[in-house]
Amino acid sequence: MTRSKHPASSADVPKHIAIIMDGNGRWAKRRMLPRVAGHRKGVETLRGVIRACADRGVSHLTVFAFSSENWRRPQEEVTLLMELFMRALENEVTRLHENNIRFRLIGDLSGFSERIQTLIRDAETLTRNNTRLTFTVAANYGGRWDIVQAVKKLMSVGLAADDIDEAALAQQLSLSDAPEPDLFIRTGGEKRISNFLMWQLAYTELYFTDTLWPDFNAKALDAAIDSYRTRERRFGRTSEQVQTSS
Repeated sequence: MTRSKHPASSADVPKHIAIIMDGNGRWAKRRMLPRVAGHRKGVETLRGVIRACADRGVSHLTVFAFSSENWRRPQEEVTLLMELFMRALENEVTRLHENNIRFRLIGDLSGFSERIQTLIRDAETLTRNNTRLTFTVAANYGGRWDIVQAVKKLMSVGLAADDIDEAALAQQLSLSDAPEPDLFIRTGGEKRISNFLMWQLAYTELYFTDTLWPDFNAKALDAAIDSYRTRERRFGRTSEQVQTSS
């Protein structure tokens, strides 16, 4: 496996990486292949990235697999994506479990078939106690949806408006039990977060690459981590305040 020229120490590695895996369709088009071929190749790429993150000491990896807006795609493509998702759940979860990797899914499960919902619940149950890496898939997910459902949860328990603050809301978000992402990566050349983890990305370091997702590999991951290591994370503070606290 390719390593960075200057390997990061565990202290330099982001604890939580979030990725928008963009470019599967364009990858396939450039090769005059059907779009689903790009999505299949993307699953292979994801397998390698999960392994690379675990090897580098990343504790959380969250990927945007299927947004709530993706239902607007042509029905044939949506159907193929759902079939690919189901096969991935059937074929990959055992491998994750054998490598001590926890699987979880965030998003509105009600949009999926009963078969897919069952596979998701079974995968989460099987891998619940694994500790090497928490691998989270955001599917039928949107950042705005996440915030709205958090507000609804607070309202359902009768919390008064004056008692609702950032901490209370954050506890109801889909990733409430995970650290906020340190590094956000988007492949494919687009430079936006596209309704992904809108709350959680407030202070995340952003990294954009023209590399299409099926071509993203361990070397590309190391380039993103190397870029992250050059950043001065201030969280709203001045550089002088950061130096004083360090």
